[in-house]
Amino acid sequence: MSALEVLSVVSEVYPLVKTGGLADVAGALPGALAQEGVTVRTLVPGYPAVKAALEKPKVVTKIGDLFGGPAKVLAGRAAGLDLFVIDAAHLYDRPGNPYHDGDGVDWPDNPFRFAALAKVAAQIGIEGAAGFRPQVVHTHDWQTGLTAAYLEYDGRKRPGTVATIHNLAFQGQYPKDLLPALHLPDHAWGVDGVEYYDTIGFLKAGLRMSDRVTTVSPTYAAEIRSGEGGMGLSGLLSGRAGVVSGILNGIDIDVWNPAIDPLIAAHFDAASPSSRRPNKTALQRRMGLRIDSKAMVFGVVSRLSWQKGLDMVLEGIETILASGGQLALLGSGDRDLVDGFRRAAAAHPGRVACVIGYDESLAHLVQAGADVLMVPSRFEPCGLTQLCALRYGAIPLVTRVGGLADTIIDANEMALDAGTGTGVVFTPPHVDMFRAAVQRAAALHEDQSIWRRLMKNAMRTDVSWARSASRYAALYRDLVAERGG
Repeated sequence: MSALEVLSVVSEVYPLVKTGGLADVAGALPGALAQEGVTVRTLVPGYPAVKAALEKPKVVTKIGDLFGGPAKVLAGRAAGLDLFVIDAAHLYDRPGNPYHDGDGVDWPDNPFRFAALAKVAAQIGIEGAAGFRPQVVHTHDWQTGLTAAYLEYDGRKRPGTVATIHNLAFQGQYPKDLLPALHLPDHAWGVDGVEYYDTIGFLKAGLRMSDRVTTVSPTYAAEIRSGEGGMGLSGLLSGRAGVVSGILNGIDIDVWNPAIDPLIAAHFDAASPSSRRPNKTALQRRMGLRIDSKAMVFGVVSRLSWQKGLDMVLEGIETILASGGQLALLGSGDRDLVDGFRRAAAAHPGRVACVIGYDESLAHLVQAGADVLMVPSRFEPCGLTQLCALRYGAIPLVTRVGGLADTIIDANEMALDAGTGTGVVFTPPHVDMFRAAVQRAAALHEDQSIWRRLMKNAMRTDVSWARSASRYAALYRDLVAERGG
């Protein structure tokens, strides 16, 4: 099997910069692909945290004017990853979130910041850099969507292109009068180009012009081709159904390993799930919940949004409490939900606790200490928290959508008899069904022999990247062979 070179183009990568699951995927997939004979270099903007972490950077390309200022492309390693980093202070040298300011307002120059990422990706794709010449350029989400357009309109021989959708809800739409400023030719304006409902559609461009389109779960790949799930792109995706596929995400099982995790109170594994008990006490203590080994702790690690179904959790708190449960929530997001959970915590001290923001160590402790990890999303491309929950024996309570449907087996009577259940799954995503799912989880928890079996089933589930990395490698090789490379 010959080695294959792939350029991964991302707007964030764990552990250097992270706002969501995209960063986790970008950080973990290259290592898994190396086992498949695929060499990955990752191109990422030169945010301050990325540049600070870069080991022995070397300048491999200089650019006189990259959308308003000079830039360099650096090559180096950080966090075990081989990186290309765009050093362009006028675009990326700003603190905090990579997409918006401290008040949550998008940076006004975002179209140029991410067009620059795509432009450099296309240049490396065609010309190579530092002796690296990719056979495939793999882009992720709207921030990298123009890569396929720049490659297509360049006119020179280009590598194969793969676009992965991590969340179709975020599409990157900008005014059409930016077309020349974004260095796009006049003929790019049209339904077969970058035009999208009279705007320039970054994601639309990537989905229209990439050779292959993937999503992060098979069910989500089907959902986005429907009128309801397609969010304005169902027609395009249905028309390209032959090149659209779903490849399930995995997680880094070295980072998420309860047997060695330095961020939890007690280590355990599938052979000794009872050893996880001290983590519940540690979680209760850290979050100010009443110390009670018998209380059922319902955990949440999530963005607080309507998409994630956190309004259902807020409305269903009384059901959690009526079952003798406690709620431990970590997350940030919509102001109404933040305020609502803070009020609930004040109204139910010792039984409801919320930490607003993100804390990596607390996220690990919630997974290790909660009895149930709730992900009641209205739509979910894949989801990673439920995969971590399986690994840590926190029984997932999820809606039957997208990747949640693909990764969690409902513990109904038939599944229990067959010994295959791993969680509690409900549908449709309505608060009454959520409440019923909470009650069903509580009933299962009362029979500790059943609950222990569920925990063992969950913890023995393969949530690694191995199977999916094999599928990505096969997709790359098929694409290279198709293009005669």
